[in-house]
Amino acid sequence: MNKAINTNNAPAAIGPYSQAIEANGMVFASGQLPIDPATGNFAEGGIKEQTRQSLTNAQNILKGAGTDLAHVVKTTVFLSDMANFGEMNEVYSEFFTQPFPARSAVAVKTLPKNALVEVECIAVK
Repeated sequence: MNKAINTNNAPAAIGPYSQAIEANGMVFASGQLPIDPATGNFAEGGIKEQTRQSLTNAQNILKGAGTDLAHVVKTTVFLSDMANFGEMNEVYSEFFTQPFPARSAVAVKTLPKNALVEVECIAVK
């Protein structure tokens, strides 16, 4: 049985999706934009600040599911421009330790609301 995960410490879903779904001991978190849930606005600044907010949102969703970033096995990072990869990676390394989760990072034409970054993750409980 799938269980929807919802927390007020991350932006609410704005469409027909859940913040995360727990199924068979795994948590599948939807892509997180750099929206501050307290204000509804993007984190102020550039790629570093937006990456930090996206990962904080993911962290809060995982906490709401009873797990954490240490249990993440896979992330996908969507970037509006691959030129931002280095700075994103600097902030990303603040959130994860070895063994690092598997990761894909891709540049896309446009992200929702013209964000610079979006991060999704899969964790085990």
